[in-house]
Amino acid sequence: MINPFSTLENQLDQIKKWGFSCGDLTDNSDGACLGVEYGFTALASLDANPFDIKRMFEERRLELSSICGHANLLDPAAPSRYGTAQLIKAVKMAGAIGVRHVITAEGEPKTPFGKSLTTSEAIFSIAEKLYEPLKFAEDYGVKILLEPHGHITDSVKLMEEVLARCNSASLGINLDTGNLWLGGGEPLEMIAKLGSKIEHVHWKDLPQEMVGKRGTQFGCGMSLTALGDGVIGIENIYYALVKSGFDGYSTLEIAGEEAVLKSFEFLKKLGAI
Repeated sequence: MINPFSTLENQLDQIKKWGFSCGDLTDNSDGACLGVEYGFTALASLDANPFDIKRMFEERRLELSSICGHANLLDPAAPSRYGTAQLIKAVKMAGAIGVRHVITAEGEPKTPFGKSLTTSEAIFSIAEKLYEPLKFAEDYGVKILLEPHGHITDSVKLMEEVLARCNSASLGINLDTGNLWLGGGEPLEMIAKLGSKIEHVHWKDLPQEMVGKRGTQFGCGMSLTALGDGVIGIENIYYALVKSGFDGYSTLEIAGEEAVLKSFEFLKKLGAI
């Protein structure tokens, strides 16, 4: 979300004006949305004609780099929770219009059931909820990328266990630099151990005052801190990714025009653009 209370078309116009060449399809849900009908919500319906979404990007000469399917993979399935059914729809939409990646996350459990899961139970829950979406992804030529965003995936060791449990060539990683660091993980360690699995990057830097929250807070949607102004060490992460062979799309998860444009210039100077 770049401009609050405005349409998806408005968001795309803004990033094009700033000079970006691609963007993610972020906020989405199945069914209809009153806010979209009345022009104050930038949400895409997973039940929309996928080619209408594609045309929306193409009309602005923007590439659609990924579809976000950030789910709740730890709480019990329910009609009101974004989970397996929505991920399957996201995969089908991506496959229909040639988008390579659907990005998801474990999320943070909200029910007593989800919060009480042991580590092994949580890994089983993630794998169980991804099983059918991964089957669809395989057939549609899409990859689901699991990002660090939770107490399981913010651990490099446990992320390895999830990948092994799912045992699917259609599952990779979206490296979210801010989430991984905030959850207590080390981005450089994940690149060193799982670099071949990383196919997309969400760039976030975080300020000094967040250091005390490491390992206790899992995930943050956007950062107000420009890349290079925080404590995560983005430059070293970038060079480690290059060394690992990464050459894919990346996304700025930065809020505020000044911070967005400063981050854009930071990546240009590194040679990322």
